[in-house]
Amino acid sequence: PEGKDYALHWLVLGTHTSDEQNHLVVARVQIPNDDQFDTSQHDSEKGEFGGFGSVTGKIETEIKINHEGEVNRARYMPQNPCIIATKTPSADVLVFDYTKHPSKPEHDSYLQTVCLWDISAGPKEGKIVDAKAIFTGHSAVVEDVAWHLLHESLFGSVADDQKLMIWDTRSNTTSKPSHSVDAHTAEVNCLSFNPYSEFILATGSADKTVALWDLRNLKLKLHSFESHKDEIFQVHWSPHNETILASSGTDRRLNVWDLSKIGEEQSAEDAEDGPPELLFIHGGHTAKISDFSWNPNEPWVICSVSEDNIMQIWQMAENIYNDEEPDIAAAELEGQGT
Repeated sequence: PEGKDYALHWLVLGTHTSDEQNHLVVARVQIPNDDQFDTSQHDSEKGEFGGFGSVTGKIETEIKINHEGEVNRARYMPQNPCIIATKTPSADVLVFDYTKHPSKPEHDSYLQTVCLWDISAGPKEGKIVDAKAIFTGHSAVVEDVAWHLLHESLFGSVADDQKLMIWDTRSNTTSKPSHSVDAHTAEVNCLSFNPYSEFILATGSADKTVALWDLRNLKLKLHSFESHKDEIFQVHWSPHNETILASSGTDRRLNVWDLSKIGEEQSAEDAEDGPPELLFIHGGHTAKISDFSWNPNEPWVICSVSEDNIMQIWQMAENIYNDEEPDIAAAELEGQGT
């Protein structure tokens, strides 16, 4: 908002309770502005600015919608953020238009209704939508699907059969993918297409690695990112930088990777911390990370949630990803010692 010392951002959240009513939640968060270095917080030994710990960011629930069962995944529609799809414990995918709901349910009771919307027909009536097509290539549970961001007819799927499959909706068959590859040595849990490069994608697996692929030659894995200590369940490319992606999972760590640093020389001391492409490890969670999302508007800002009901919104210090020295007047630094 104009004249405020914070920026307003929106979050889509879902609950996973034992016996209580579950909800789809739309919340807003106030993220404090950080437009310049605070020279009083310069660490002369490390040559760093920042790293001052947490700041207060006010979070408020705006919309709270009764949900049938736990929310296993929630995603908003990029073309219309008011449309949200959720995955339930059953075979159903629910689609909500949150502008049609009150800010909070009238009663948190078992007498609830869930509206299913035919997006193409508009909000004239609620109804159940049958699948337009069913793709049957995998031989085990499908863990994730993702649309190609630059080709509307292409999508990928990964499954417990350790395979990555690429599908084309223009094909005459739904039982055979355009491409199929044995992607990992254990279950494949997630995939993400690079938003800038039409050929590049990444997959994450129970084998503790993230794999990098080129659609032009899926027979050869481009690279394997290795640092996680347990299963990987999420991998997402940065919406702001073609070479940056992040991954998270059971080891409570969220790793940020930089493809441009693959193969760089390291000292023995640096190598102990991880490979050169491992840019940053966020270790703030104390339980398995359930999901995370890059902020589409603010570079390097991530929201992550874990199974102990903790949500964190955080940003890496600039000196981590920016190799250039900050332009701070020497006189300002000298003045700190007085």
